[in-house]
Amino acid sequence: MLLRIGDRLTDETGEWEIISRPYTTARGKDTCVRVRRVGQPDVTEIRVWRAHERINVKRTKENKG
Repeated sequence: MLLRIGDRLTDETGEWEIISRPYTTARGKDTCVRVRRVGQPDVTEIRVWRAHERINVKRTKENKG
């Protein structure tokens, strides 16, 4: 699991920032993470991806390393 706090992802609903450590469920087959909308810190969601799904993540400069 390569997601980190501070990473950003974009989908059809806008740009989101990861705000908590990712965790897995269903014996590692699902990855869950809490995200907030960039520019609207009061809008948060929990996103879930299946193990076979691919997502595009943008790593910010302060989150590299």
